[in-house]
Amino acid sequence: MPAERAGYTVTMFLVDVSSSMANTRSVDLPLNTDNELHNAEMTHLEWALQFVKIKIQEMIFAGRKTEQCGVILFGSEETNNIVHTKNGGYDNVLEYIPIAQPNSATLAKLDALQPSTTTGDPIDALIVGIETQATYLAKKRTWTRKIVLVTDGETPMEVEDWEAVSKKMNALDISLTIVGVDFDDLEFPYQEEDKSNIKRANEEFYQMFTSSLNNGIVGTCAYALQEVMRPDVHNVKSALLGTVLRVGDVDTRPEESIEISIKMTKCTAISRPKSWKKYHLRVADTNMQTHDNENEGKTTEFAQLRVRTEYYVNRQGEAVESESVKEEDDEENLLDAMDSDEKEQVKDKNVLEKVEKEELVRGFKYGTTYAPCPDGQFPKLPTRKGMDICGFFPAKKFRRELAMGEVQYVWADPSSSYQQAALSSIVQATQEKGSMAIARLVTRDGMDPKMGVLLPTRFEKVDCFLWIQMPFADDVRKYSFASLEHLVSKNGEVLTTHPYLPTREQQEAMDAFVDGMDLMEAGGIDEEGNRQPWFDTRLSYNPALHRVKQALLHCAVVSDLNKNPLPPPHPELLKYFNTPPRIVKRAMNAAGHCKEVFGIKQVPKKVAKAKQDDHQHAEEDDEEQPLLLDLDHFPKRNQSQVVSTRPEVQVTPPSKRKGKAKAMNDSDSDTEEDEDEFVHVHPGEAMEVDRKPVSATQRAAHLPTPARSVSPTKRVHKDDKMTVDEDDDIDPGREAGRIIGTTNPLRDFRKNLERGDMVTKAVEDMGYVIGQVVLRPFASRRKDEMLESLKEMRNVALKEDEIDAWNAFMRDFKKKCLGTPGNRTFWAEVKSAGRQLSLISEMEADEYGGTSTVTEKEAKTVSIVPGIHLSHGQ
Repeated sequence: MPAERAGYTVTMFLVDVSSSMANTRSVDLPLNTDNELHNAEMTHLEWALQFVKIKIQEMIFAGRKTEQCGVILFGSEETNNIVHTKNGGYDNVLEYIPIAQPNSATLAKLDALQPSTTTGDPIDALIVGIETQATYLAKKRTWTRKIVLVTDGETPMEVEDWEAVSKKMNALDISLTIVGVDFDDLEFPYQEEDKSNIKRANEEFYQMFTSSLNNGIVGTCAYALQEVMRPDVHNVKSALLGTVLRVGDVDTRPEESIEISIKMTKCTAISRPKSWKKYHLRVADTNMQTHDNENEGKTTEFAQLRVRTEYYVNRQGEAVESESVKEEDDEENLLDAMDSDEKEQVKDKNVLEKVEKEELVRGFKYGTTYAPCPDGQFPKLPTRKGMDICGFFPAKKFRRELAMGEVQYVWADPSSSYQQAALSSIVQATQEKGSMAIARLVTRDGMDPKMGVLLPTRFEKVDCFLWIQMPFADDVRKYSFASLEHLVSKNGEVLTTHPYLPTREQQEAMDAFVDGMDLMEAGGIDEEGNRQPWFDTRLSYNPALHRVKQALLHCAVVSDLNKNPLPPPHPELLKYFNTPPRIVKRAMNAAGHCKEVFGIKQVPKKVAKAKQDDHQHAEEDDEEQPLLLDLDHFPKRNQSQVVSTRPEVQVTPPSKRKGKAKAMNDSDSDTEEDEDEFVHVHPGEAMEVDRKPVSATQRAAHLPTPARSVSPTKRVHKDDKMTVDEDDDIDPGREAGRIIGTTNPLRDFRKNLERGDMVTKAVEDMGYVIGQVVLRPFASRRKDEMLESLKEMRNVALKEDEIDAWNAFMRDFKKKCLGTPGNRTFWAEVKSAGRQLSLISEMEADEYGGTSTVTEKEAKTVSIVPGIHLSHGQ
């Protein structure tokens, strides 16, 4: 179907208001606010008018002055039409709304329609519609003509001259759409039972009549209402804009240049959702006499707010532009119409100086400064209207990510065969060479130029270019990144195995995952039995655009949104929201394999810290806030007291195991259910650090702070004066949630053990840090440090009943060292240490009152992984 010209259309709506349209029906409505299904009783006229109002609302939505409509009623009690005025007859046909651009008043008039007590002939209304439309378009022969007839088919009609009417409509190229209430439609499907003979005969006539037209269709109203809400992309013709295409320098070397007259039209056009306007409740004037009967019922409840721009200057002399809304020149209730952000802006204006726009100089931002431009615009280039081809380049080097904006066609002048042959030769030559052209476009003399590319395109009967704008070279930002496959050490050695380099198994797992998400054969099956792609750009729509449009159309045809709420989105909008289950199932298996190969783990959720009323909260950024180290901010403490600089810390109560408890910082908690077990401590309160073993009750009242989590500040009284001793800085190598860092893990480990209740956490984090350091490149530099850390960790695990944690760590540590990339050299050092770094056997555990599942034989042979036995010599 060829594209229509945008606008330039007159649609005549012929609406049946006969007495039979007063019959009522039950219509299913969408879910209400309580998610309940319900029905509504409405007449056939009210139900059918929804289609008419939606079609008119689409014209209002487009906002084209050249898209007009008119409404003619048949079966009305009044008679007033152009044919009756000239020749008489054609009774009960009323020209209800003259042909014009529709607006909100058009919809209001349709809402006021009611069924009459008489009948009317649809053929009479059709003839009146044809004559009315032809009279209006007497001098507009290129306009598109449409007629929509809405009826229930229960009205008798005279059909003697229907052939003459059909010939007239074909001669004028009029398209006819008949929307019938409860008409039979086998494709929908719907078939009415107990149909009257008049309606059955009328339906047969309508089918015969539309078949005789060049463009005619009959449909049932239910299907028409469903289709009118379907999202659709209208293909329209764009206006031709004339310009000149130049190749070479036509001014200095005219004999070596070419100048071709061309026309440019839009190939694509961006469409955005309808913008919204602000309205505010108008406050009644207290001086008005409310008992005045003349103005009663005529007051406006809401008034549209318009934007007003004001300029302010702060103390540094920088201009500030502010926008506020104004209600019909009434500033009394300005703040009531603003949101919270706008109110804050108004409050900030009290410290600013208001200036007039004439006192300001326009400036353009250049980096972090502004370049003033007193004239409001810098001098423009002396450009000339037209398109200049600057050069050609291979099409394979075109970077599609640099394409900007909309695409436009470049045609030769349709009225000149010479110009068409010239442009066609350039298009064919460019295409044969596999090239594209760089073109500079100036739409009008003196306008800023645009740079773009010309893509040669050949259709069946015409050759043309496609032009799309590209950025200037200065506007393209180039960022370089290190190679993901080529890794070089500091010594210049090319590394082949490294945690940052994917293994063959990881690459195959990722390839399988990508292939599992392939949608190219996830769609339906065509006639030949081949699977089609799941996503089709021609059948996909912008949900925001069409949902807003659906809401606007619904509000236009429904008077009570509580009784008839907005229906759900059309299924076509949601078609691509859900991936096919077959693809999801296939991709889930591949994704699970990727998780195993890459060792992906879920990041623990951060639990928001509960605040108490007596806590000290941080002040706003622009307010002066006291430092935590301010000496006057804290009460005096003795030498054994330590103050934490953290604003708030959450800890879990100690475990039942004697001498140990698990302490967690704010990133260790996984779920919100553990919040009740936390103990909240005010930052200004001191805590005693008891070096002796304490009971669980005493330990719960204290705050075990990780040694590396913050920089504790010790406050010591000397001569009634408090001094401050700063501890070490925060370890930059300590990860969030860890109490031991990679910079000096052994020192962190010992400091946390001094606190007496950090053993479990310290052993766990120590093993994690050792594993991280040993598997890094150049780990040999820290070999001695890591061996000493392992010995210290084993000694603490043996004495503090962390035997199971040590044995589990060593089994996992061996797998990592002997795996890929691994560190077999370091593992050889571990084996050479013998029993100092072996598993802890049950005999050793008994000496310190602990338990172990490892026998003495297993510990001596360093058999850490079941099934793998390595002697010291291996």
